[in-house]
Amino acid sequence: MLRIDCRLLLLIGIVVASIGGPTVAAADRPNVLFLICDDLNCDLACYGHPLVKTPNIDRLAARGVRFEHAYCQYPLCGPSRASFMTGLYPDQTLIHRNSVYIRERVPDVNTMSQMYRDVRYTAARVGKIFHYNVPKHIGTSGHDDPYSWNYTVNPEGRDVHEEDKIFSLVPGSFGATLSWLAADGTDEEQTDGIAAIEASNVLKKHAKSGDPFFLAVGLYRPHTPYVAPRKYFEMYSLEDIKVPAVPKGYLNTIPAGARTSVTRKKQREKLVGDLPQQAIRAYYASITFADAQLGRILETLDETGLTKNTIVVFTSDHGYHMGEHGHYQKTTLFENAAHVPLVISGPGVEAVGQTADTPAEMVDFYPTLAELSGLQIPVFAAGVSLLPALKDATAMPRESALTQYSSGYSIRTVRYRYTEWGDDGDGGNELYDHQGDPEEMHNLAGAEEHAGTVEKLSEMLRVRITQAKKPPAGLTQILVDNKRRVPQRSPKPPTTP
Repeated sequence: MLRIDCRLLLLIGIVVASIGGPTVAAADRPNVLFLICDDLNCDLACYGHPLVKTPNIDRLAARGVRFEHAYCQYPLCGPSRASFMTGLYPDQTLIHRNSVYIRERVPDVNTMSQMYRDVRYTAARVGKIFHYNVPKHIGTSGHDDPYSWNYTVNPEGRDVHEEDKIFSLVPGSFGATLSWLAADGTDEEQTDGIAAIEASNVLKKHAKSGDPFFLAVGLYRPHTPYVAPRKYFEMYSLEDIKVPAVPKGYLNTIPAGARTSVTRKKQREKLVGDLPQQAIRAYYASITFADAQLGRILETLDETGLTKNTIVVFTSDHGYHMGEHGHYQKTTLFENAAHVPLVISGPGVEAVGQTADTPAEMVDFYPTLAELSGLQIPVFAAGVSLLPALKDATAMPRESALTQYSSGYSIRTVRYRYTEWGDDGDGGNELYDHQGDPEEMHNLAGAEEHAGTVEKLSEMLRVRITQAKKPPAGLTQILVDNKRRVPQRSPKPPTTP
């Protein structure tokens, strides 16, 4: 089943920040294919996972640049998606929870896809880009922003109609609960299989017309419920799956904010017997299923001859726990929830097949795509362009990546993760050295020998927080209590890359 919402919208009455025209000839303008999975962590073969099979993502990484240290700004769907689609931090969009429309907080923002609409690209969405309640909103526009697109496609497959067959730790609850199904039928009957078909049709249409496009394809898997055709479950054996161990007394070594984040999901108490292995297998199966749908889209890109002139971005909205720190799903400030896969390929990408070590943030997507496309970066954009790392994988456009959740803020450098909770860190802090502790299980913040590192990173974190809270230039913010902030105008016009 497929529901399509086609809108050709005039932006009359929408006040937008100034974005100039392209600085390259129209005939040379690259297309953009933005691919995103939902709730996908870095359990991928190209990120070194020993079990998970992701041949198509691996193939994309081989012809682009893979970012080893890319991070979301908020480990929850709604805030993260609003952030990267506007190039603003969550403290600038004022969105810190799900189910908020972007223009309820920043009504005159020009989103990433609008930037392309402004220069006569066709901007299309297939599936989930802004927040949706999953699976409740599958087949609808969810909390989408209609000003961002020329037309949209809302796929809906049999996974939506077979909820009675899904196993859930909390019967009748799916989207926020560990739940899964080895489904009957084919890929093409599932929502993401339909999305891949529809995205391929869009690519074929534009290959024929020659019109430039920004196509965003948002897959729903591996978000719960973990539903995929049975053949993907059969690729993984329960005997091969290891459940992360948590030492006795571990929770006493971390601040209250961190402790709350990894214990708030009480459903974990229901994971008895081999249910943890079953849940992890279902998650892996959903990843491999999603990879197959991405493969269909990328194959169409190749077959139509669009690959040469199309920038491809692949990512997720945030990371995900599958038992690490005793936690399942998202909403922590540990590596598992903050770390996202990021691969960029296409025209302008010169470090093909290489891995970039620079910290990267999802707010960087907007300025990076603007610069790759020869467009002006909007004055309000908070991120930095990652183009230097796409040309030279050793370049370091960033020193750190910032993530926030609840009362906590965390920065990740190439070596360390440093986190503070509460006002000015009065809720405690954490320091993890990834050289010897990639699982972030040993909090070094209180160790005397690391006092200098803590002091340096605390100062860096506070600078980053101040920057992330700065009102976006030229935009109005609507606070939760409906009070408006006066637009902050930039003292100088935006610069052309």
